[in-house]
Amino acid sequence: MRAQHTTHSLPAFPVYSCAFVASDQIVVGGGGGAAKTGIKNKLRLFNISQDRQLKMLYEHELEKGEDAPMSIAAHPENRSFVCGINSSEERLKKGENENCRVFSISEAGNALIKGATQGTLTSGALEDYQRVTVLSPDGKLLAVAGERDLSLLAFPSLSPVAQSVQVPKGEIYDVTLSSTHLVLATSLNLLVYALPKQPSEDGGEKSPKKKKGKQKGKGKEKEVLSRTPSQTPELRLVDTIDIPLVPGVPAQSVVTFRAARFHPSDYNTLFTAVNTVAPRVKKSKTGKKQAYILKWRVNLLGEQNSTRSISIEGSRKAGEGGLTCFDISPNGKFLAFGSSDYSLGMLDSTTLSPLLSILKAHEFPITTVRFSPTSTLLVSGGADNSMRIVTVPEKFTGQSWTMIIILILALFVILVAFILQKYIRET
Repeated sequence: MRAQHTTHSLPAFPVYSCAFVASDQIVVGGGGGAAKTGIKNKLRLFNISQDRQLKMLYEHELEKGEDAPMSIAAHPENRSFVCGINSSEERLKKGENENCRVFSISEAGNALIKGATQGTLTSGALEDYQRVTVLSPDGKLLAVAGERDLSLLAFPSLSPVAQSVQVPKGEIYDVTLSSTHLVLATSLNLLVYALPKQPSEDGGEKSPKKKKGKQKGKGKEKEVLSRTPSQTPELRLVDTIDIPLVPGVPAQSVVTFRAARFHPSDYNTLFTAVNTVAPRVKKSKTGKKQAYILKWRVNLLGEQNSTRSISIEGSRKAGEGGLTCFDISPNGKFLAFGSSDYSLGMLDSTTLSPLLSILKAHEFPITTVRFSPTSTLLVSGGADNSMRIVTVPEKFTGQSWTMIIILILALFVILVAFILQKYIRET
């Protein structure tokens, strides 16, 4: 079955971030940014129908001078989300940047309620912004990062649960969390940290059990206990993964990590996206750019380096041009990515086989991709004032053709064997 998709134009609303707050509702951040473009910065709440139609439920306009929401992470079970929004330049200069902000959706579903705020970026860094916003699998921890600074907070209070980390080299591009570890993807390497244990924790890296059916919790989830500044522990660095040799990439190429995701139901599997720039050849102004998805097998349980293991299981070229965004479906079956060449793609997470490719998904590089909680929808957004909604089919046409090709090859081998056998008998 082919994937059906629909494009929606959003006039005067460049899209930079999005996250599902329910299986059929998505919050989208966009606008003209901090520059005086005349385009207002907003958060919009949309309903998505089964036939991929968008209906705006609510629009929240940010204060004058504030930046566009550049990253969003949501907790669909309690209908809340957190996003990165820089305060006005005037407040930035005073060191009063409330860049990390929590919102919840009203019971009627037609309004956004402001929650806690926290400043996590280096004071006075006017050009920096909260480019990474990621919730832990249980929704109790929040990792946010700018270009060089990483903060680990309790959600939704935004109280620090560990001391912030400053990366001395390279830029931060992504963060992914398991139940016991945090992987920080920088342009130069992957930094693996052990999460601070809470008093109630008994340790052990356990993959989450797959839920059957729809489960509803009673009451509010217990939040991770926050600590006073003197009690706040340091994040312990347990491993550093340098950029590996990528099959098919020419020697002397510049390779950078762009994104990282743990498999949602198998924390021993890690996916990373890397961008490569080949050496410049004659009569070419720039080197050829390509992107790859790497699948890793990781074992982070050991306390000693000799007992931990990290190795690449597979790789797949994702396309020409650099990857700009990356996501894994909640059921762990699919990987989605947006590219600087305006294309949108999807891979099978087990085999890394291509499942979907939309070559001209947007008019500008894609800024965000996100799967729905049910893994049945994929949404992409771009600065071209548009969103694309893709229905993820249960079975892809490409998978059926693979089986057909295998059957044809098998029949061909049988036919050749029959002809050879007949020829031998006659001679």
